[in-house]
Amino acid sequence: MSVHSERLRRNLVVGGSTGVLLVLLFLYPTSRNHVSAPPATAVTPGIVSTSPGTGDVTVNGKAEDTQYGPVQVRITVRGKRLVTVTAVVYPSSAGRDREISSFALPQLQQEAIAAQSARIDTVSGATFTSEGYRRSLQSALDAAHFRTVG
Repeated sequence: MSVHSERLRRNLVVGGSTGVLLVLLFLYPTSRNHVSAPPATAVTPGIVSTSPGTGDVTVNGKAEDTQYGPVQVRITVRGKRLVTVTAVVYPSSAGRDREISSFALPQLQQEAIAAQSARIDTVSGATFTSEGYRRSLQSALDAAHFRTVG
């Protein structure tokens, strides 16, 4: 193989690799704003059901908009105790949104049950989801006329 053809082959490899990298760079999303996917369908806020036998009251909080999509929770109160908190709407349109929600929502749920209020810590890496969760949780607690003790 001649020196000229060796250089040509190397230049083609380098040039082709550079071209591929440039294409990937231009295709990489530069904005993390949640605008491309339609928002998840929120459920109607307010009391969903009551169970006279157990005293359970199930309430949907308001859907709270965040930078990455809406967050909405449903709670169940039994007597004077918050017994369940479930996120019914949360950011999930992109892979990273689903990843963040999958680790943040269980932590937020656990903290809400432990705190018996919406006074919960922000999950690191999920600031916007945490804030939307807190606001929706507070609106559900308010609709259930739930008052924390202390």
